[in-house]
Amino acid sequence: VPDLKLMSVLRRLQSRSTDSLLSAIADVFREHSIEFLDSTTFLQPLLAGLGTIGAREPSDAECNDFLFGYHMADVIAGLDVGQTLVLKEQAVVAVEAMEGTDAVITRAGRLAGPGTRVVKVAKPNQDMRFDVPVVGVSTIRTMREAGASALSVDAGKTLIIDVKAFVQAADEADIAVVGRNLDKSDMSR
Repeated sequence: VPDLKLMSVLRRLQSRSTDSLLSAIADVFREHSIEFLDSTTFLQPLLAGLGTIGAREPSDAECNDFLFGYHMADVIAGLDVGQTLVLKEQAVVAVEAMEGTDAVITRAGRLAGPGTRVVKVAKPNQDMRFDVPVVGVSTIRTMREAGASALSVDAGKTLIIDVKAFVQAADEADIAVVGRNLDKSDMSR
């Protein structure tokens, strides 16, 4: 038997995007005096910092790919398509959709071979209650297997699961990781 409340929520949606659905569900809870907190409220120490995260600084070529990819990644995230873009030599190799970050990195590695760069961004006006960008050791493992050389994430908006293990994995894989300054749309290095 369908849940009538959920059916009414689905009918009211402007679109079937993740943000629309989760916001509509939160609105239903709010009608019952239940508020959703920012999902990072108790996880502030796990948010990516600004600049280089780990031992290796990104090369100039990696930084150029990051700078080239930021605008496109921001637009794609704003359209609620995905949060990850993979580039190589200022060419977009793969765009994340429903498959998730690890799958898009793997696909990009198959398409372009070693030397890809990964840009993972928060949505413009990211609702920090839902779908916050997350990276972890599995992200680094997937990048290593795919031959990706560098990762850029949004500082203060991206959760790093098990920061110490993440940094150790990135260092062991010789993968550069940077946190982007959202106010300047660049990396502070």
